[in-house]
This record gives sequence, C-alpha cells and structure tokens, in this order.
Amino acid sequence: MEFADVVRRRRMVRNYDPDRPVPPEVVDRLLDHAVRAPSAGFSQGWGFLVLEEPADRERFWAATTPEDGGTGRWLAGMRRAPLIVVPHANRSVYLDRYAEADKGWADRSTDRWPVPYWYIDTGFAALLMMLTAVDEGLGSCFFGIPPQRLEPYREAFGVPEEYHPIGAVTVGYRAPDHRSPSLRRGRRPVDEVVRRGRWS
Repeated sequence: MEFADVVRRRRMVRNYDPDRPVPPEVVDRLLDHAVRAPSAGFSQGWGFLVLEEPADRERFWAATTPEDGGTGRWLAGMRRAPLIVVPHANRSVYLDRYAEADKGWADRSTDRWPVPYWYIDTGFAALLMMLTAVDEGLGSCFFGIPPQRLEPYREAFGVPEEYHPIGAVTVGYRAPDHRSPSLRRGRRPVDEVVRRGRWS
C-alpha cells in the first residue's frame, strides 16, 4: 500500500471480527516497526505488553474497565479485538542515558527536559504500530487506561513501577462500526493550523 494511502486510511477502529486472529507474523511486524521509532539519545525507554490469549485479554478488560462498566457499545466492540498491545514508557532509562558522558549531564534531573520525551517516543512507537496495522489490512485504536485503574492493571500483569502505560492499542480485522460523533467536527484545514515563518 502507498504510504499516503496508509496515512489517509488510518482511523480509530472500535469494533473487530473476534473470529479472525492477527497472524503471528503480522504481530511480529507490528512490534518490529514499533522499536524503529525515534527516541531521544536512542534511549529506547519503552516496553510493550502483548496480549493475544483470550484469558489475558479478559484480565486486561477486567482490570482497566471503570467501576461503572464503561460505555456499552464502545466497550463491547473493543473487547472483540484479538490483540491488545500496551506500550509503556520508562523515564529512568532516559535519565540514565542523559547522565552518560556523551550527553554531558552529571545527574538524572528532569529539570532540563523541555517535555517528557519518554512519553513522546513511546507514542511514536504506538503510531508506527497503528500505521503498520493499516498497511496489513487491519484496524487499530489507541485509548487511555483510566488513572484509577492503573494500579489494578499493574497488579494484574506484574508491571514494574518504572514502566508507565501511556495507553493501549487494540488491533484486529475491522467489523461494521459506528462513526465517532466527534468526527462531525471535521478535520481542521492545514492553513488553519500551520504558520509559516512567524506565528502572527
């Protein structure tokens, strides 16, 4: 598929065919492309939890679903995804990397960081997985884990404290889906969001 087509076809898919698993070689490609994301200082401070088995996916939904059960149709469609990948960011890897001699920082302070690149870089990796899914004829959706469900999630999967999930990605073959009401807002045109040479 042409890259421009991959970008245009990417969307958040919220309903999947539960009877069509993601082929193992495609799962491997998703992850291989994820680790090719850029990272500050080539720190690569990420970790990915891959959930393919039904019992693991069920444990994920049980741990991360809010007490009120979430929203019905959205959750029902998402739970049909045969693959969940949870990308995690590890700040400590970045702080250690930038305390090395070639970077010149003598300590592990976060004060020098203009933004938390550990989250940005892990987000890049998640997007590469999502674009790969489109290229493979699959759909995907990135969504957040509610803050009040982070500890139950960590306990359910033994996630070390230094790894912070930035969200989760469902992947699978698309099933008939409802368009998000948010799409009625329309895509903002390029000339509305781009400034050239000077902001004003």
